[in-house]
Amino acid sequence: MIQELFNSDPFLLERRAMVDDQLRRRNIRDERLLAVMEEVPRHEFIPEKDRALSYEDKPVPIGEGQTISQPYIVAAMIDALQVSPENTVLEIGTGTGYQAAVLSRLAAHVYTVERHAALAATAEHVFQQLGYANIMVVVGDGSLGLPDRAPFDRIIVAAAAPAVPDPLLQQLGEGGRIIIPVGNPESQVLELVRKVQGEFITSRLEGVRFVPLIGQGGFSTRNF
Repeated sequence: MIQELFNSDPFLLERRAMVDDQLRRRNIRDERLLAVMEEVPRHEFIPEKDRALSYEDKPVPIGEGQTISQPYIVAAMIDALQVSPENTVLEIGTGTGYQAAVLSRLAAHVYTVERHAALAATAEHVFQQLGYANIMVVVGDGSLGLPDRAPFDRIIVAAAAPAVPDPLLQQLGEGGRIIIPVGNPESQVLELVRKVQGEFITSRLEGVRFVPLIGQGGFSTRNF
């Protein structure tokens, strides 16, 4: 039985080790999140030539100058969001779709925005293959959010901005949360913004380094 399970999912043991060694040992305690990250096949979202790196504790290039974040950073950001099953989530920076896939197992619906059409198409293809039907992929400027789908309960930004884009703040519902890397292109800090009685309360979490958020509410393409 165990051998049959392993044969059907050759990355199962690596995924379990990722959860135990990279997440639990770094104080990720949300059992729903841990179970989902043990379930979602991260290797399906990694280019074929780099699949051996799928469960290592590092970001992996995915093309278009972008990367898929290391598992711990994905977990830490989602953990801070405190996603509930009834939530609608906006993700900025789809990449190949791994983070959206994890979110889709935790929330009611996920909208994800990607400025690179090729990456968006790859993500959509994988979602269809894996049967993740509650994710909508949009190609566009993620720094502007999706005003026609707002408000959102949770917003997660997988690219660094000089400040939290105002359109994202305006699209956050009451009681909602945004997590975003804020800083310069070389160094950022994760900021968690909560909307409480119409006011925005910001907490600074840990230092990170992300690719830049390009767009009207992010960095200019002239700088890169």
